[in-house]
Amino acid sequence: MTIRPIADPGALEDLDLASPTLHAEYELGEVWRHLRAHRPVHWQPPRGAQRGFWVITRYADVNQVYQDKAHFGTENGNALATLLHGGDSASGSMLAVTDGERHDKVRGVLKKGFSKRMLDLIGHSLQETVDGLLRSALEKGECDAARDVSSNVPLGAICDLLEIPDDDRKYLLDLTAHAWSSDYADEPPEESWVAKNEILLYFSRLAKARRGATGDDMVTLLANCHIDGMPLNQAELMANCYGLMIGGDETGRHAITGTILALIENPGQWRALKNGDVDLATATEEALRWTVPSLHGGRTATADVVVGGREIKAGDVVSVWISSANRDGTVFADPDRFDLARTPNHHFTFAYGSHYCLGHYLGRMEVRAVLDGLRRLVSEVEQTGEEKWIYSSILHGMSSLPVKFTA
Repeated sequence: MTIRPIADPGALEDLDLASPTLHAEYELGEVWRHLRAHRPVHWQPPRGAQRGFWVITRYADVNQVYQDKAHFGTENGNALATLLHGGDSASGSMLAVTDGERHDKVRGVLKKGFSKRMLDLIGHSLQETVDGLLRSALEKGECDAARDVSSNVPLGAICDLLEIPDDDRKYLLDLTAHAWSSDYADEPPEESWVAKNEILLYFSRLAKARRGATGDDMVTLLANCHIDGMPLNQAELMANCYGLMIGGDETGRHAITGTILALIENPGQWRALKNGDVDLATATEEALRWTVPSLHGGRTATADVVVGGREIKAGDVVSVWISSANRDGTVFADPDRFDLARTPNHHFTFAYGSHYCLGHYLGRMEVRAVLDGLRRLVSEVEQTGEEKWIYSSILHGMSSLPVKFTA
């Protein structure tokens, strides 16, 4: 797929920033630069049945929205795909689209699942998984980095966290790949809905089986916890398992594939990684800033508020664009350069504020494990065919990246 530049970044009336096709087939760097410089808080008007919404692109303004719980909420949804089309059905049930005291209490339960013991176990198995995948890819010579490597790394980690039986993991991977994105521009929306419902039904059965059990996996914790003296209802159980599965799998997968492509396109940074010139933790943060696996975050204004000098009215849909804020030159020096030694690096890849991604532990562990494995096991990476970008206004990543690894 050839990614096309936008002919006129200032012709905003021609662009629908909620369109998956726009993000899959076009390079929007110039659009984000134009918006940050000239219209950092931009109103995209309604298009047919689709509501209008605010587009916020500067780092400082994105930061304001993320931290302002008094004026912005997630309970109608946290992405344009749901906010513009009737709201999120998991509102008030799933952590990511729940606000206030209930959000804090459910988050407290989920944080227990990220215990040091569990993360240490996952970290050990994660590096074994990465090394095994890379050795297999080296034996094959040519492979698809997205399908043969990236897709299998986060799957193991999140399934370990949830204690998903080994026989079910490939089935869940196939479902998560279609829940929030598609491989084709004309894929029927029913494919996405079927995938989401299948994931929810799977976790409904699994949570039911684990009620009354002991263990520190996430499903068991959720199935047996009590908040204000009451267990979680079935909707909350399914929705939060679903949220963990989607967030844990999709973000890491696309960050890893994007990192491999960035290393191919920046041979100087590949040499710096191979030579040990960069710290792995620092390199991980740059990989996460650069790849932007989540393009934007969505909010609803709960009261009138001013952002970037423009008045946003209560009830308005607001989108904050991580893909733009992570390249804001007022915060990141030479922001369009992939620099594994970049520090400081306070990116928004995991959002910020009260909805800061719980899975940031896993995301960082996964990318670091891949960087470590590449540094130790691979001497060269060569792209052997065109990459294929997914169609989504929420996620940013590839469904295919043909490469050749050399031992």
